[in-house]
Amino acid sequence: MASMRDIKRRIKSVNSTQQITKAMNLVASSKLSRAKARFKDTKPFFRHTRRAIAQIMQGSSGASHRYLQKRDVKNTCVMVITGDRGLCGGYNVNVCKAALNTVQDGNATFVTIGSKGRDYLKHRNMSIAAGFRGISEKPQYDDARHIGEKVLKMYDAGEVDEIYLAYTEFVSTISNEPKVIKLLPLDASEFEHIKTEEKDLTLTIYEPSEEEVLDYIIPKYLNTVLYGAMVESAACELSSRMTAMDSATENASEMIDSLNLLYNRVRQSAITQEITEIVGGSNALE
Repeated sequence: MASMRDIKRRIKSVNSTQQITKAMNLVASSKLSRAKARFKDTKPFFRHTRRAIAQIMQGSSGASHRYLQKRDVKNTCVMVITGDRGLCGGYNVNVCKAALNTVQDGNATFVTIGSKGRDYLKHRNMSIAAGFRGISEKPQYDDARHIGEKVLKMYDAGEVDEIYLAYTEFVSTISNEPKVIKLLPLDASEFEHIKTEEKDLTLTIYEPSEEEVLDYIIPKYLNTVLYGAMVESAACELSSRMTAMDSATENASEMIDSLNLLYNRVRQSAITQEITEIVGGSNALE
């Protein structure tokens, strides 16, 4: 059985850890409210961009564009959004697993946003075309535009034949799910369910052509989706960290209670032994 000194040292160590996890929980909670507000603000921007593309596709007789044409898939590009730090439960690992499951049976190139995703994929000898760090908690639209332009250059050059995005979908403060969506080539059927007003389809004229309008708006759509996913993932990372640190704080409290109980038992045993030795010595003297 451990000595009282060892148990006291252990209690002190767990107490220190509990203070750290409690502080991290409070920090994540304060950051989460701002991240959720940003996520809420990006939704209308994303919704209107999708509606604009749906309006063009539904109002045309069948536009032909390089971003709509399917290719023979030889190499797949997957953009993976993770965090730059850990201590957030299974947030980073789950989205990386979802990304790998997407390309189990083919060649794949990854573009990572967040150092944890890069480390995870590099450890598994995956091909990483580019990695971006330091933007996971506070993404900006310029960051998404820069990454989107790089990926589009790879697609236009024929280095990749399709593009996927792996990110984490925000369900609630205590729940999120990894999600993988296909960005290119764009599938017109994905926009059929989006409602557009009839007057938009009959009165809108695109100049100089629908194809050139798509040439402009599809890259903007990709950047918008990427930015929205980065903002949503940031909220998920903070909520996961808050939940993980709250759970760690509770576990530390339970561990401290158990150690205190063990300490009292050891102390009581030591006192009982000392009393027994004193009584035994007294009897021996008689």
